[in-house]
Amino acid sequence: MARICDIYDIINSAAPFDSQLAFDNSGLLVGDRVTEVTRALICLDITREVIDEAAAMNANLIISHHPVIFDPIKSMSSRDPAYLLAKNGMAAICCHTNLDISPVCGVNVALANRLGLKSVRPEEAFGDDCVLYSGELPEPMTPEDFARHVKERLSAGAVNLIPGDGMIKRVFLCSGAGGEFAPYAAMRGGDAYLTGEMKHHEALEARKTGLTCVVAGHYETERVFAEYLAAYLKKRVPDTGFLVSRAENAPFMTV
Repeated sequence: MARICDIYDIINSAAPFDSQLAFDNSGLLVGDRVTEVTRALICLDITREVIDEAAAMNANLIISHHPVIFDPIKSMSSRDPAYLLAKNGMAAICCHTNLDISPVCGVNVALANRLGLKSVRPEEAFGDDCVLYSGELPEPMTPEDFARHVKERLSAGAVNLIPGDGMIKRVFLCSGAGGEFAPYAAMRGGDAYLTGEMKHHEALEARKTGLTCVVAGHYETERVFAEYLAAYLKKRVPDTGFLVSRAENAPFMTV
């Protein structure tokens, strides 16, 4: 039976934890390295609902994208996920920006794969916090068709569209909160830019570039990583069950 350290090392070889951005807190945040893993549950966020789901399926390891402990803890209640993990004897490996960056099994690679992009590659960074990937659509699309394509492939309730000046072939993407990087995508010759969040002033700047921008939701652009990572780990640790959470939902409802 695999131990937590075995699974940690496999993830580390594909998405090194020391590659995480300076503000991040990725790694083994709860639990002991030598604990044997019964089952592992993969999710975007470790919430009370996810912990209950893990307990029901006898999983003692949760692998998440967002860190369950991000800022220094000054107090803790019985409702806090980190408290509930310890209470239930569960460990947590959190793979945040190191998994955003990874070209092997990363979040942006999973997102590009879900959209059916070809020739996917990381782009040269323009700053310490900039994570950009690019890929190409099999066939050119109009801005409106591309927005509909994103909405369908990500099962998003709605997407926001800034229509650009032409047809779309080369797509740049940054999962999660990447609204500020749209001008960089335009500078690199992109036809479209996809991200999860974009502030109002970022949208105004993006519109000046003539680039088509689709904003599809932080949750929607990142949840795709779970199945991708589960498949990657199953091939390398076949005697351990890696399951994708069905309990978590987006924090917002589309009404």
